[in-house]
Amino acid sequence: MIKRIWHGYTTPENADRYEALLKSEVITGIEGKNIPGFRKIDVLRRPLGDEVEFITIMDFDSIDAVKAFVGEDYERCYVPDAAREVLKRFDEISQHYDVRESRTQN
Repeated sequence: MIKRIWHGYTTPENADRYEALLKSEVITGIEGKNIPGFRKIDVLRRPLGDEVEFITIMDFDSIDAVKAFVGEDYERCYVPDAAREVLKRFDEISQHYDVRESRTQN
């Protein structure tokens, strides 16, 4: 399992707008690609003074599945134009981690 992690930042005034865009267009667009090996996406949000930070964590079966999403240059970010208009700044490169262990507490 691969975790793909990305950070984006908005102004506090644009945070709700970006979150709505992320949910209604960006994520649904990703889901609509029917990427083999894409398992899920989590969206995290927190205020940071004069910014609001968003983190997306995507789960993929393998690096090949990530490449099916964004191409051979799999570290590059995926930020559609509509999202770029609302974001203040964002990671140009996504981080990728091998999941070495995962536990669930019942």
